[in-house]
Amino acid sequence: MRVVRWPGAFLLFVVMAVVAGVLVAVAVTPGVALAGQGVSSAAEFFEDLPSYLDISTPQQVSTIYAKKGGQDVAIASFFAENRVIVKDSAIATTVKQAAIDTEDPRFATEGGIDVVGTLRGAASTALGKDVQGGSSITQQYVKNVLVQQCEQLGTQSKIDSCYQHVTEVSPQRKLQEMRYAIAVNKKYSKSQILTGYLNIVGLGGRVYGVEAGAEYYFGVTAAQLNLEQSATLVAILNNPANLRIDEPADTDNGSANGYALTKARRDYVLKRMYVHHDITKQQRDAAIAAPITPKITATTNGCAAAVQYDAGYFCDYVRNVVLHDSAFGTTEADRITTLDTKGLKIYTSLDLDLQATAQSALSTYVPSTMTYVHIGGSNVTIQPGTGRVLSMVQNTSFNQSDAAPPGSTSVNYSTDQAYGGSTGFQTGSTFKVFTLAEWLASGHTLNQYVNTTEHTYPTAEFTNTCENIAGAPWPVANAEAVPASMSVMLATAESINTAFAAMGKQLDLCQIAKLAEAMGIHKANGASGLFEGPSMILGVNELSPLTLASAYAGFANGGVFCTPVAIDKVTQANGKSIAPTPTTCTRGVSAQVAATVDYALQGVLQGSGTAASANPGDSTPKFAKTGTTDADVQNWLVTSTTKYTNATWIGNVKGAVGLANVPMLAGTTGYSAKFGVGRTMMTTLDQKYGGDALPTPDPTMVGSTSAKSTARSGSSSTTATIPAPSTGK
Repeated sequence: MRVVRWPGAFLLFVVMAVVAGVLVAVAVTPGVALAGQGVSSAAEFFEDLPSYLDISTPQQVSTIYAKKGGQDVAIASFFAENRVIVKDSAIATTVKQAAIDTEDPRFATEGGIDVVGTLRGAASTALGKDVQGGSSITQQYVKNVLVQQCEQLGTQSKIDSCYQHVTEVSPQRKLQEMRYAIAVNKKYSKSQILTGYLNIVGLGGRVYGVEAGAEYYFGVTAAQLNLEQSATLVAILNNPANLRIDEPADTDNGSANGYALTKARRDYVLKRMYVHHDITKQQRDAAIAAPITPKITATTNGCAAAVQYDAGYFCDYVRNVVLHDSAFGTTEADRITTLDTKGLKIYTSLDLDLQATAQSALSTYVPSTMTYVHIGGSNVTIQPGTGRVLSMVQNTSFNQSDAAPPGSTSVNYSTDQAYGGSTGFQTGSTFKVFTLAEWLASGHTLNQYVNTTEHTYPTAEFTNTCENIAGAPWPVANAEAVPASMSVMLATAESINTAFAAMGKQLDLCQIAKLAEAMGIHKANGASGLFEGPSMILGVNELSPLTLASAYAGFANGGVFCTPVAIDKVTQANGKSIAPTPTTCTRGVSAQVAATVDYALQGVLQGSGTAASANPGDSTPKFAKTGTTDADVQNWLVTSTTKYTNATWIGNVKGAVGLANVPMLAGTTGYSAKFGVGRTMMTTLDQKYGGDALPTPDPTMVGSTSAKSTARSGSSSTTATIPAPSTGK
């Protein structure tokens, strides 16, 4: 025999339902409306419950945008819940009617709670059944808002505890829900409440709200839903886990039985719409006769969607920027929550038209896989003076799967390890620019002559005022025969290793490293400090292409280095802006040094310069520097005008296979492929971004064309354990 629990839950529920009903109906305090000590005390308890509910914006999809043809294009989305908030006018009338007729027919006239439904639920509870709700749409909205608030608490333990509290089956929880519902009903219009409800409800899996539901299940917007589709969505919200229609293989509710469970509920919705005179008998019968025909249109979560724009790696870089930027939250967990739930619109610096050109250029010359070498290639473009990343591509396809097929990876070769997983690559002779800058800053000139005949350099011949360096002699070779001495200007254009080793003996290795660091140079693996032995001069430190491009952009920007940035602006779904950490611009070298470095590097693209074959031959003033390591294991080309800096790296991701004569695509080799990529990029970049006249070099730093001097030796020692890229250019 069932136990009847009259004194407890039933009395409390009935009294509170009456109190709430009277409160809404006559808008007076419970103490005035009701008589009797027991009822009055219960009414006071009800009135003492919190009534303010902060209805925050529910979780929404965040979107990353890039420019294409000057227009913003969405390239990727991130979400914990796939939801797009829409206005009342963007929701089909049939959805609203279906929800009201099925979930809460008295919605238009009730005061936030359905008193009749609540009494029915209380009676069921008192008779020993589960606690029943009889919840109005407003109450359901309140419950969903509370659940949303739980899901944004950060830690799983807090979320679970909160969720248990706001969903527990108890009279006390129901009473609080009613109290909130009445307050919400007073503050918001019926249209606002219904729209909020339809935007927040779960519709199976990660799909929430009618807009995302319409797009996911039927490939239309919420405004385009027809009667059958509207009734189906309202049917699903009754039991999203069991009534979703994106699992065709489900034996209980799949395509084989016409999604029988969902259809039964959908047909019930249609019948309720007919009972409440929102559709005709003919509409009802025609809709019931129609099968459920989903058109699943999934929204890709994460950077996989950006692959269609060749922007998977850039997208992943942006995501990592967000996760490292305190503007998006105090902790990384906070930042993930912000990205996945706040409906951010992230407008980036990426130029999709340039991106397409860069991908085509790299893929034309560099294969995604090779049988005997782990081949890699990257090309990145920076805007001098702003740090904006305009393009970022590599030779592989972006794939985050643990079983990514050959030719694909999630590792971003263009960035530091913390922002993409790569530990960087030795840069070869592109690092010579920092020795050249220190040479000029120390009072030397471009027309000064240095000895090129020494090929073994005892470490005692070098000075480092920051470290006690010691080690074996440093062997240095050139790629080809050179005169016994030559000007620094010509040595730079032809990238003569022994000339730069001789220059290094006249400088302080510590100061070269400090100058490089002032121009943004740092190890890609995050380790502190650069290796400062003599072989540093020829580029043994492992850097990312983005870091090297940013440093060269500093020389193009008059000696002022600007940290790279990928995000221009960010707005949240609530209309508020988030200000991402902006670029930081600092002077690394004087304007005179920068101008003279630029002047010297123009020779790299001319005459006997190492990158002359890459010169597109247009009139845009530009400069460049090449870099290779021993046997061309790693190959680099950096080119720049005052408006862009572009860096190409082609080499071994791991291992040390010499690429000097290894065939690549389009008739190139591992050494020459970078020139084809660079020429294509310079042609496009010169047309699109151009460049102003390069600044006039400082005459005192250029020096007399007749002046000659021989290298003088210094003294010190080194711990050179990293092999020098001794024959590269």
